[in-house]
Amino acid sequence: MDKVVDSATRAVEDIPRGAVLAVGGFGLCGIPSTLIAALAEAGTAGLRVVSNNCGVDDWGLGLLLRAGRIARMTSSYVGENKEFARQYLSGELEVELTPQGTLAERLRAGGAGIPAFFTPAGVGTQVEEGGLPWRYASDGSIAHASPPKEVREFGGRRYLLEEAITADFALVRAEVADRHGNAVFNAAARNFNPLCAMAGRITLVEAERIVEPGEIPPDAIHLPGVYVDRVVAADPADKRIERRTVQPARTSPEK
Repeated sequence: MDKVVDSATRAVEDIPRGAVLAVGGFGLCGIPSTLIAALAEAGTAGLRVVSNNCGVDDWGLGLLLRAGRIARMTSSYVGENKEFARQYLSGELEVELTPQGTLAERLRAGGAGIPAFFTPAGVGTQVEEGGLPWRYASDGSIAHASPPKEVREFGGRRYLLEEAITADFALVRAEVADRHGNAVFNAAARNFNPLCAMAGRITLVEAERIVEPGEIPPDAIHLPGVYVDRVVAADPADKRIERRTVQPARTSPEK
């Protein structure tokens, strides 16, 4: 089955208002920027997004956030997105912060059909006890807080029950994909992308290079095409660096 769609605009056109999206990437590494830009252009609002973070102020998911299109974020950290922090603290945005490993496993479990699992992450903290602010009121009080989690003991150690995450749509970015949707990710850009792809009921992959079926060796495939519904071309140069750190040039010692 040929899953290639001729444009990102067409790929996202049926994402409705209020949809739950699982979006791959870590910071700006491996984010599906082509699909996000198309979704921003479409004007879809009320989105409930699951992603490790929310990009930066002017790139990635930050484009949707700045336009007021995101109603809720499930993330592991705010990152360097000042608008994310502002909307959260002012009560404009609901945010469920969750430990990073737990977020990854919730997505993986959702894709594997596992409804919930026990984890030691968060035991003895507000993650267990509840009360983490999900939404603030305009006066700074907590309007909606996280509930307490079920705790069980295994082998003398306490664990929290965490529910799996599934999404209406998943948006991910690959280095290479074939027309059947089999995909390969480049190094660290693999990050949350396969997990989000698995958790989406409809998964959209933007690929820097699209090849014919059979060109990717079976053992090299990171994401099988069974999880993918649509493939679109991405601009390989459509990348940014969140923070560039360089070492000062060394000067030769005088002789």
